[in-house]
Amino acid sequence: MIFRQAAESDRLATGRVRPTGGLAAFAPQTKLRACCFDFCQSARHSARVEAFAHPTTATAHSVNPLARVTRLVQPHLDQVEERIIQQVAAFDPAIEGYVTYAIGGRGKRLRPLVALLAGGASGEINSGHVDLAVIVELIHLATLVHDDVMDEAERRRAQPTVNARWGNSLSVLLGDCLFAHALNLSASFENSQISRAIARTASEICSGEMIQTQRRFDLKLGVEDYLRIVKMKTGSLFSAAAELGATVSEAKPSVVEILKNFGMRVGTAYQIYDDCLDIAGSESATGKTLGTDLRKGKFTLPVLIFLRSASEFERERCSSLILDGKCEEMSEILKNRSANGALDESIAAGNDLICQAQRSIESLSSNSHAEGLFALGNAMREMFEQLRL
Repeated sequence: MIFRQAAESDRLATGRVRPTGGLAAFAPQTKLRACCFDFCQSARHSARVEAFAHPTTATAHSVNPLARVTRLVQPHLDQVEERIIQQVAAFDPAIEGYVTYAIGGRGKRLRPLVALLAGGASGEINSGHVDLAVIVELIHLATLVHDDVMDEAERRRAQPTVNARWGNSLSVLLGDCLFAHALNLSASFENSQISRAIARTASEICSGEMIQTQRRFDLKLGVEDYLRIVKMKTGSLFSAAAELGATVSEAKPSVVEILKNFGMRVGTAYQIYDDCLDIAGSESATGKTLGTDLRKGKFTLPVLIFLRSASEFERERCSSLILDGKCEEMSEILKNRSANGALDESIAAGNDLICQAQRSIESLSSNSHAEGLFALGNAMREMFEQLRL
């Protein structure tokens, strides 16, 4: 309701979670990871898998992993979609066409999904949760417009990017407009804590992107540095979606904190997935330009793991390939599982984080939306498994 007024006025988890591997950076979590492995093999976990898998039906295997989760909140996601479209009317008529184009590509809507599931896991989903879901998606869309400028990407969601059509200057300003509009909408919440948290998150995202840009082609970048950047630029918005979903439900502070941490782990894992996809994915399947990370000197987890364990000769050779712009050759090296396990180890690290996230919500009262959060983790693990070459 808030937004309608504003627009007018202005293999499911396969059960195979690797107990070893992953990142050296997660070494302090070794005990927890072992617990997570046991947890993910438990009877309760198996029951949760069965609740969402329906493996006996002919169509189950063809359903997108995330689609099995989104069904839980599909009516609310439909409302989110409608309200996102309605936001076009809040902009000056002279730029409505650009806004329509930027928000028109139907994405996964993962962040709205997390906000809605967290709201339902901690209370009853209401119009405030739908409003929150719209805000977090608008912030995400703003970051995509800016990302495509910095990466010089030509395709996004199976269509030309904004910058490919209208250039960088207009695209930067359009991203700024979407950011500003999202922050303006957040001010409509009666609870000022929500709008402040959204503003902090927007600042965190931009800071993370700046640090990543600052450290392009930096051969001294470590896994810990990478994780810090990923948490800032991606994990923070997932974290805010889950945290504020519980806040809108007026949940207890302990529940809000649990969901905030869940969102951070899931969001960080998703960025690791996206970074692996940039190397192992297919442009025809993803509908977006791939390989931009290496071309722009962004050293993501598979690269860092490879360089960490490479011989001095291999390290110098691969560093030269990256610095000389021979990204296709470097990608082929990273895909070669027999020569190195960088991609597999990155996938294992993402799975570890997802398992930790699932473990962290065990104390929540069980309902369909809490189970949905758990199933989201299962779906993400299946997405990771699809990357194994």
